[in-house]
Amino acid sequence: MRKVRTASGATAVQIAHTRRGVQKIVEHLGSAHDEAQLAALVAIAREKIAVMDGQGTFDLDALLPTPAATAAPTVTGSRSRVLWTALEDAYARLGFEAIGDETFKQLVLARIVEPTSKADTLRVLGELGVPDPPSLRTIWRTLARSIEHDWRAISAAAAYAHATRAGALTLVLYDVTTLYFEAEYEDTLRKVGMSKERRVDPQILVGLLVDAGGFPLEVHAFPGNKGETLTLLPVLDAFRARHGVEELVVVADAGMLSAANLNAVEDAGFKFIVGSRTSSAPHDLTPHFERHGNAFVDGQIIETNRTMGRGEQARKRRVVWHYSFKRDKRDNITLNKQIERAEKVADGTRPTKKDRFVTIDGKTVGVNWEQIEKARTWQGLKGYVTNLPKQTLNGAGVVAAYHDLFQVEASFRMAKTDLKARPMFHAKEDSIQAHLTIVFCALAISRHLHQATGVSIRRIVRALRPLRDVTISIDGHQLTATSPAEGEAAEILATLQR
Repeated sequence: MRKVRTASGATAVQIAHTRRGVQKIVEHLGSAHDEAQLAALVAIAREKIAVMDGQGTFDLDALLPTPAATAAPTVTGSRSRVLWTALEDAYARLGFEAIGDETFKQLVLARIVEPTSKADTLRVLGELGVPDPPSLRTIWRTLARSIEHDWRAISAAAAYAHATRAGALTLVLYDVTTLYFEAEYEDTLRKVGMSKERRVDPQILVGLLVDAGGFPLEVHAFPGNKGETLTLLPVLDAFRARHGVEELVVVADAGMLSAANLNAVEDAGFKFIVGSRTSSAPHDLTPHFERHGNAFVDGQIIETNRTMGRGEQARKRRVVWHYSFKRDKRDNITLNKQIERAEKVADGTRPTKKDRFVTIDGKTVGVNWEQIEKARTWQGLKGYVTNLPKQTLNGAGVVAAYHDLFQVEASFRMAKTDLKARPMFHAKEDSIQAHLTIVFCALAISRHLHQATGVSIRRIVRALRPLRDVTISIDGHQLTATSPAEGEAAEILATLQR
């Protein structure tokens, strides 16, 4: 810690580190123009130095004027006002104030800062210095009110209003994920089902509908053993009923690709673009393979038709195939790794798992080279099934629309990592639904701030959280000193104020 007289006559307070006679400025805290401001800056320095690794509390009293009539300054409060205000402003901009509950807002914003259990959220609010934090009992009552007054509907209406400020939505993206529970037994909602992570814990399916930029519009929970394809239409129907949307194109991955499911979506009046399984390429593109083999030009688009379904349910679907040289190289790397694993299984150096290209004939384990050669024929290809006519959207437009699907995946990653939506420790269905409403609002704010600043929510929190308002009592006067925003924190705040 050192004080430096500036050209203007003020006293600059800095935290410095000296090693082997070389002094390095760790942080410049600000400049004081009177004794009270100097006391405030020194109090901030005390707090910062106390938490630095490997350092205790230094004797900083020598930096302060010590007239006999001046009492020692006392820190009476500290809060992360800058961060909390930025989050509150985003909450208000998105229209979530319509919910009208302060505790609910605190739960949403605290989850963005540091996702944790509802009980531990009290600690987070305390560390942030949030005024009037709730009791744990109030939190549980708030979760109940969330269901009783359907705050999910209010938040979804606010999110939709925000997403349509620049114009009506014509395209939405949909995907599902699983949230598991650390519980032994199933109930009506928490069921053991298909898990990509091969977990055997009870889980729920969560369907998320977002706009083309990944901003959340709807979130729904389904029993963990429900088929993914059966979740799409209920979400679309609820979205249409809530907002009166008539013309809508939904983009979803190949998991939604079943003839019956697409027929139901179409009969309900929706347009769709869904990913096609690449194994269908040899059948769909037979004329091309007969004339050109597996030779494609980078960016080439080939359109064809496929009959999906049987009997009365059979319908002809438009299929758009796109070849990418970059995708070809990526597919080749993946394929070679799969072949390597299959060979290790065949020679006994790797245990038998659900590895691709492994054939088991009685006691003999081998590599299915015929299947490998087939897989090589569709490297670099990606197909898309749609009921949109060409005059509405050409092949390139279909490809571009589907590529936005990564925005749903990005929102799910944000929900699972930055917001830690799972594992979930709630047992009752109402509490689970209330938890998802909190996560939905937190995700919307996180997405909004990311789009506004170009910075991830994790970096925003990391940059703004250390900026503290410290309240100091000196000679009966209450003074407040604020950490100056510098570097990335200053850039973020400047962006948000535009």
